[in-house]
Amino acid sequence: MNESVAAARALLGVRFRLHGRVPERGLDCVGLAALAMGRVAPEGYGLRSGDERRAADWLRAAGLRRVEEARDGDLALVRPGPLQLHLMIVVPGGHVHAHAGLGRVVEMPGESPWPVLGYWRAE
Repeated sequence: MNESVAAARALLGVRFRLHGRVPERGLDCVGLAALAMGRVAPEGYGLRSGDERRAADWLRAAGLRRVEEARDGDLALVRPGPLQLHLMIVVPGGHVHAHAGLGRVVEMPGESPWPVLGYWRAE
């Protein structure tokens, strides 16, 4: 199994916390992605942000590169709403992500219900 997939699945059930970086205190989608991908998470963002270019800059700075086709362990950058970006880890049969509404890290089966802006892979 891909290391990022295993790391993401090991965090299932962790509670949601905006700017959360430590599983014992909670994670947001950025904290989850950073832990699953073995990267340092950026700071200084809000729950509402539609700046795709800024997110792409952060992903490149973290040593990720944009790819056309997703594979297990990649990061999906999606747009759940007009002013919101979200990160999810691609896993076999779905995605793992920090779900603010459910208040925890969950595994969601199937394709992303939100528009995918791009997939990112560790170098």
